[in-house]
Amino acid sequence: MTVVTTKEFNANQEKYFDLALNEEIFVKRDNVMFIVTRASDKKKKYLKPDDDFRRAISMDELRRRVKEDIHQWYKERNESNSITRSTTIS
Repeated sequence: MTVVTTKEFNANQEKYFDLALNEEIFVKRDNVMFIVTRASDKKKKYLKPDDDFRRAISMDELRRRVKEDIHQWYKERNESNSITRSTTIS
């Protein structure tokens, strides 16, 4: 895997096309990455979004759910380990 800028890629296209025969070349332009690879490379399959992708949750939803789980776990743990006045310690 090699990462280059568009300027570097344009200046040395032959070099990077030769490298693309054996590895992926990532061309970075601002915050976007483009992949240069062999078209006949059957080992790599890029999947299109499917139902699993559409059912995925957002990062905010994940945070909310994890926070709820942590609070519930902490609450259960404290309830099971609490010491009351009637408890005697020997």
